[in-house]
Amino acid sequence: MSESVVRVAAAAVFDGEGRVLISRRADDTHQGGMWEFPGGKLEAGEDARRALQRELDEEVGIHITAARPLIRVRHDYPDKSVLLDVWRVDSFEGEAHGREGQPLRWVSPVALDDVEFPAANLPIVRAVQLPDVYLITPDLGGMSPADFLHHLELRLRGGIRLVQLRAKSLGESEYLQLARETAALCHRHGARLLLNADAVQVAAAGADGVHLSSGALRKCKARPLAAGAGLVAASCHDADELARAAAIGADFALLSPVAATTSHPDIEPLGWERFEELVEPAPFPVYALGGMTPDDREAAWLQSGQGIAAIRALWEA
Repeated sequence: MSESVVRVAAAAVFDGEGRVLISRRADDTHQGGMWEFPGGKLEAGEDARRALQRELDEEVGIHITAARPLIRVRHDYPDKSVLLDVWRVDSFEGEAHGREGQPLRWVSPVALDDVEFPAANLPIVRAVQLPDVYLITPDLGGMSPADFLHHLELRLRGGIRLVQLRAKSLGESEYLQLARETAALCHRHGARLLLNADAVQVAAAGADGVHLSSGALRKCKARPLAAGAGLVAASCHDADELARAAAIGADFALLSPVAATTSHPDIEPLGWERFEELVEPAPFPVYALGGMTPDDREAAWLQSGQGIAAIRALWEA
């Protein structure tokens, strides 16, 4: 590992069609020939936001009008270490073009999986592909499956695009049947569904991945889904569990509890400062969980989080 870290500001620039801008690195540069998110090194005394505006003007000829933090990524190559401070740009002036002669492409987020990026960019790809809220369903309780699915459809119509199905009171066969129906409903609305289940059940239900509880994570010795077979997420509470999630190749994680919760009043919350400290070294997007509401998304972004995850605040919205 190199002793110094190269600080870089980079951008996931979105157009009006939901596509993201990528540029091709010159063949004679580090990681040459691969594609990347536009940006460049910070100059002495420069903050990331100012560097980003300067680099986007110099590289692709656009001026930022609306942007927010997306993810910070530390990556160690054999010959250098980089810290990428990545921002999401949702509005800009000008027409993007390669001012340095580099090829540019506008790509749908899902198609980014088919593009060759430097290793440091891979967490950015996942952050671009994930929404900023993650709905965790409550147990059915007194609800019938039909009532559950009706309520979930209301949430999907409201914009939810990532769902974790928790239904602890159901038996295995009942859970699988509900998972099949939930997956079909989510897919009709362009949303993805993760299950608290194994790879066989995920495939049988037609779901989009597995979500590991912290207990399941501790028992997991390898990534539970093969590459391309779906997302892997994990619930974490401390640095050791985040490191474990990274070791098995998780795509993202939840970190909790950030704030006090009525369900676990005896547990000391992390707070935003500790949340940021734990998230900084994580090589994947991390959602804040525990006492979160949609209004907390901006706080999560500012503390290097992907967004917020919640049960009641999103289910009852």
